[in-house]
Amino acid sequence: MKEIKLEEIQKKIAVRTLKLKDYEQLIELQKLCFPEMLPWGKEQIRSQLKIFPKGQLCIEYKGKIIASSSSLIIDFDIYTDKHSWQEISNYGTISNHNPEGDTLYGIEIMVHPKYRGMKLARRLYDARKKLARDKNLMRIVVGGRVPEFHKYKNKLTIEEYVEEVQSKVIYDPVLTTQLANGFVLKRIIKSYMTSDKESEGYATFLEWTNIHYQPHPHRRYTTSRPVRICVVQYKMRKISSFEDFATQCEYFVDVASNYKSDFILFPEIFTLQLLSFLGNKRPGMAAREIAEYTPEYLSLFSNLAVRYNINIIGGSHFVQEDGNLYNISFLFKRNGEIGKQYKLHITPNER
Repeated sequence: MKEIKLEEIQKKIAVRTLKLKDYEQLIELQKLCFPEMLPWGKEQIRSQLKIFPKGQLCIEYKGKIIASSSSLIIDFDIYTDKHSWQEISNYGTISNHNPEGDTLYGIEIMVHPKYRGMKLARRLYDARKKLARDKNLMRIVVGGRVPEFHKYKNKLTIEEYVEEVQSKVIYDPVLTTQLANGFVLKRIIKSYMTSDKESEGYATFLEWTNIHYQPHPHRRYTTSRPVRICVVQYKMRKISSFEDFATQCEYFVDVASNYKSDFILFPEIFTLQLLSFLGNKRPGMAAREIAEYTPEYLSLFSNLAVRYNINIIGGSHFVQEDGNLYNISFLFKRNGEIGKQYKLHITPNER
């Protein structure tokens, strides 16, 4: 009998950190796992590997990547319960990664359909747990998909569906696996990832607690996070209609949104630009004529805030209330809410 060469039989499997050279294989895997969703861009992966390489893992089997996971560290207290995937991952770039944070947040995990059943997700979750222990992090948090929910949406609410999965009446390949790996369901997040049609945009908020966590005795806690504000230098060009005004404003909002700004700030009473197509020359009457466009002004900026997912401080605008004229600054929130502040210190020219 000839000698048995083990290297010809053994099939090595290894959990390792992802490399940029793995990008093509990673995208191939992602298209198999999430065919309806947009795959990672190369710059997103490059950014993840540059910022937090230890958080980007993959499983290699016979020279092929068959599973992967991505994560970042955050100070979770600064995020709301209603956060989205885009917000928590900064659109996949993880540029909001905070090495001084207390939470490892998992933004993606995927397993090749052909190799499911090999406990690959468990290997990745175990690797994440080891990372959390090694870095003395308080917990791991994930916003988990519920890919089978779309099959039950006409019979069950999302809350009922999740309860059925927890009771093992329904098998969900993601949630069932997460629960089996020690994660505890905390709540349900709406509009977490709107492109996830199978989950109907929902996600389960799950947490694994690191019982080995030791609080830092000298840790400094912060109550705020960096906020990006875009300030508009607005040129008063001549316009011929309110539609021209709207087009000019939308341009600035679009640019600010592309730069991932949290707020965009327009100048005080910049709606004076409307005077260029209004006929009244007397200052007092002209201001009241501008005030007649208040409904259009409010509708314009409220729609822009929601459409471009940015908070807009709409400069200020003349508003007529009970026969009196006020200079009011409006805040148009990205969730559709509108706030306002009357000008407190009136200048002599405005009296």
